[in-house]
Amino acid sequence: MLTTKRYEYLNFGSILIHPTLGNHRQLTISKVAHLERDILKNGLLEPLVVWERNSGEYYLVGGFHRFEAIKAIRSNNPGYFDRVDVRVVAGDPDEIKALNLKLNADRVDTKITDYFETVVYLNNVNWPLERIAEFLDKSISWIEDILKFAPMINGEMRDKLEKGEMSWNRAKEIIQKTLKVPAGMEKEILDEELSRNQQKVIKPLTFKSVLGHFTRIRTEQPDKKFTLRIDVLYSFTRLLKGKNYDEEDLERVREVFPELME
Repeated sequence: MLTTKRYEYLNFGSILIHPTLGNHRQLTISKVAHLERDILKNGLLEPLVVWERNSGEYYLVGGFHRFEAIKAIRSNNPGYFDRVDVRVVAGDPDEIKALNLKLNADRVDTKITDYFETVVYLNNVNWPLERIAEFLDKSISWIEDILKFAPMINGEMRDKLEKGEMSWNRAKEIIQKTLKVPAGMEKEILDEELSRNQQKVIKPLTFKSVLGHFTRIRTEQPDKKFTLRIDVLYSFTRLLKGKNYDEEDLERVREVFPELME
């Protein structure tokens, strides 16, 4: 059973990387750099998550960007962060892998594709649909859709989903059409539908990402204050709208909120 055993102030050097546990997406260098500055200034505000496989044997499960940021800090500042706050969890290997995948998916900028590997993996290790749905805080029908359609998502469709150029409903609609045509015509219909798909404008900011970002700041630094010029506020609203913005707007907002523009 997956449980949190304790919270501990752990020797950083004792935290190992397990060959089957990692970060879904490739680590973002700019995010690591931002976290390096933030942790150096404010400390590690959110503990790393580690799996105690055996007594005294710890593997990183969640917090890979923070882990790399601390490594960078330690390389430039010997003696810093010799010990770090961690949440120590216990469970069987399948449960730990599931937690690793879930922690990667539980981000403000999560895409539907981030859940593909998680859901398929849990299904393959014989987790009931009800358990998967409860674990991920999703409906059973949502889980069923991923199991049905995700294996049929090709590289181009996945890329569009990840970039926000195609909705999940549109992807399912295209797949359903390919399943209804005569055998041998699937590729032709797929290409036709993809070429017809209207690419939406990719917003550099979304209400979801902005709300999530400021919610974290409000929780972790309730007294934090911002001083904004009117041109920065104007550029911020243009980016949030997602229309008629230019490179100057991007630069103004990036200067004040670099973490939102990663």
